[in-house]
Amino acid sequence: MTDLDQRIASVLRERAEGETNTHRLLRESRALGRRRQLRRRAATGTALALVGVLGFVGVGGTDLGGLSGRLPWGAATPAAPAAVPPRADGVPGAARRPDLVGSDPQVLHLGVDTGKARYLRWSTNVSAQIESVRFSVGAGHPVRVEVARSAERFTDLGIEDFPLQAAPGRLTFDGAVRQVAGTANGLVKAWQPAPGLYARASMLGGGGAALDRAVAAVRWDEARRCGGPLRLRTVPEGATVSGCSVDATSYPGSLSVQLTVVRQPSQVMWVQLVYGEQISGGRAESNRTVGGRPAFLYPAGTKLELLGIPKAHLTADLGPEWTDGYLKDKPKFTEADMTTVLTGAQVAKDLTDPETWK
Repeated sequence: MTDLDQRIASVLRERAEGETNTHRLLRESRALGRRRQLRRRAATGTALALVGVLGFVGVGGTDLGGLSGRLPWGAATPAAPAAVPPRADGVPGAARRPDLVGSDPQVLHLGVDTGKARYLRWSTNVSAQIESVRFSVGAGHPVRVEVARSAERFTDLGIEDFPLQAAPGRLTFDGAVRQVAGTANGLVKAWQPAPGLYARASMLGGGGAALDRAVAAVRWDEARRCGGPLRLRTVPEGATVSGCSVDATSYPGSLSVQLTVVRQPSQVMWVQLVYGEQISGGRAESNRTVGGRPAFLYPAGTKLELLGIPKAHLTADLGPEWTDGYLKDKPKFTEADMTTVLTGAQVAKDLTDPETWK
């Protein structure tokens, strides 16, 4: 099951006895597309840079030995900084307080040993009461670890990034590594890190020993702030933040943060910060003012962008206007609500330096 399919299924389960939020379904689809586009662009930029180096070698008549120590794989340059969610000081980790897992959309009650692993993505979902971290250990395959305070939370829950036909089956939380049906090399491990805590780790590629080694890098005794470089200090009256997701797979080349604001049953707002080295300049014209700063309200009236953040877009988005269907006359967030959220939005000074995210 892909990321999008999993999210659609999650929304449908959440609204099984209520109203299906089609705004959220469409917005999650668009957000996923943007994240994939950022990753493709970052990968393309790396490839073109390498082509440029090799092209220089060909034209200049210098063999590869002549550039020893200067090619990307031989250069003694500092490693790119890793994206690390800031610590949530004073908050206990999942092992100590499993009852807190999935209760606060802005806190991850687990982390990874940054001396061994590199954060790729992380998220919280209060509706599903699940927190997750995707990371890599050395040159190994990426591993995704999800944690909940109930085994039932994993029932029929697909695995992100796995093929559609993948079927994890009913989990036995005994710590054994198992092959996932419908995949050639998909592995899953379910276990209880502590009483009252249930975890699932999944990996495409590699072997059981590699998955076990990766899982050993998880830290259950710490808590991290999910939003990374983005915080919301104000939300509309009666609204709450219900979810957080950060994609740092191509960091520091690109980064995306999405916070979901809800006021049930039909009011949903997605606040998204998208950073990319390929974003040059920014929108010049403004037609609104938010907290004394220039902003732009898109023609449809459902998306407001706060301007002036270098190489980044910060937006509050309500999704498309619906002219028919059951959402037509339902209450929804307004431009004033988007203004409230963006007025209180706090963005780190340097999106490429996690030390400033604190």
